[in-house]
Amino acid sequence: MSTKTAFVTGASRGIGRACALALAQAGVRVAVAARDLTRLEETATEIRTAGGEAYVVAVDMSSAESIKGAVAAASKDFGRIDILVNNAAITRDGLALRMKKDDWDAVLAANLTGAFIAIQQVLQGMMKERWGRIINISSVVAEAGNPGQANYVASKAGLIGLTKSLAQEIASRNITVNAVAPGFIDTDMTASLSQELKDNMLGHIPLKRFGKPDDVAAAVRFLASEEAGYITGHVLNVNGGMYM
Repeated sequence: MSTKTAFVTGASRGIGRACALALAQAGVRVAVAARDLTRLEETATEIRTAGGEAYVVAVDMSSAESIKGAVAAASKDFGRIDILVNNAAITRDGLALRMKKDDWDAVLAANLTGAFIAIQQVLQGMMKERWGRIINISSVVAEAGNPGQANYVASKAGLIGLTKSLAQEIASRNITVNAVAPGFIDTDMTASLSQELKDNMLGHIPLKRFGKPDDVAAAVRFLASEEAGYITGHVLNVNGGMYM
């Protein structure tokens, strides 16, 4: 089988970085995309050091032009995109009563609209090739809700709806579309939370530990593989039993 090429957003750290490394370990060539080029280079170097192929591209997921340019550059220089991992996300938390429209718009634009624009860029190539894997990184809160995160939760729940609609739309072309919904994962995004909040969260996780980015990356690597060819429109929870 010819080598597949993946495009991973938010690959400079956390879950995105782990996904890029896991795919590279599986023999996939990886285009790593994010805003932070310095950290992206570190991810790419790690992939190359281990014998893999990596391509670095800057992308701002809140800008349609930036996304179009990034995917076009990666496709032209690195090869057609076979696997898309929509992982990049931002948060701007606040209670709904006082949430500014700008904070609502920014989160929906980056987390949901950005993912959709990225999908549009890779679809034609996948349909022509009659093979593709689209994996959207959602969240446990998309299914369970979370106070103070109306914008983030709406964006992540939107990704699940997008996943299911798209899965039905393009299944005949042998393209699968799935979502992975991580629970509480130890990343930069969760590091800033208070110890009290973390202890409280831990009490709700049957496996009694927080997840690691690698736990999520393993699920993504599976869904991107040939073995997962008969799975589409599915939401794979990686949450330690936090939500069932």
